[in-house]
Amino acid sequence: MIQLNVNGKPQRADVDPDTPLLWTLRDSLLLTGTKFGCGAGLCGACTVHVDGQPTRSCITPVSSVAGKKITTIEVVDNSRVGKAVQDAWRKLDVVQCGYCQSGQIMSAVGLLKAKKNPTDADIDAAMAGNLCRCGTYVRIRAAIHEAAKALA
Repeated sequence: MIQLNVNGKPQRADVDPDTPLLWTLRDSLLLTGTKFGCGAGLCGACTVHVDGQPTRSCITPVSSVAGKKITTIEVVDNSRVGKAVQDAWRKLDVVQCGYCQSGQIMSAVGLLKAKKNPTDADIDAAMAGNLCRCGTYVRIRAAIHEAAKALA
C-alpha cells in the first residue's frame, strides 16, 4: 500500500511500488485528466506537479513520490496561476483536439510559478518537452504571455 498526497488529499493505492504514477492516478485513483501519450516521458501529455515541479508521470515510479505533494490537472485551476493559464487558454482558443492540453497547461503553470514574466525563449525552453500534434505552439506561447500579463 502506497501512501500519497494527491490534490491536497491523502490517498492510498494498492499497487506495485514500480507502477508508474500515471497508471496509479488513472486506474487506481480514477483521475483521468492526466493523459498517456508516449510512455517514455518524451511527449509531456502525462505532466503533473510533484512538490510544485512539472514531472512526467508515465516514467515516475509511484514509490518515488510517496509523501510528496502531487497536483493534477483536476485541481490546477484552484491556484491563481492555474486559473490564469486556463482562462488564457480559453480566451485565445488554444485547444484543437485537446489531448495534450492537460500536460501543456501543467507545464505552463510550472513555468509561470517559477518565472513571472517569461520571454519567448523561456517559454520555448519550458515547453520543449510538450508535443502538440495539432501544432498550436504559437497559440500556446501567446496564452502563456496572456496569463503572465493577467498575473502581473
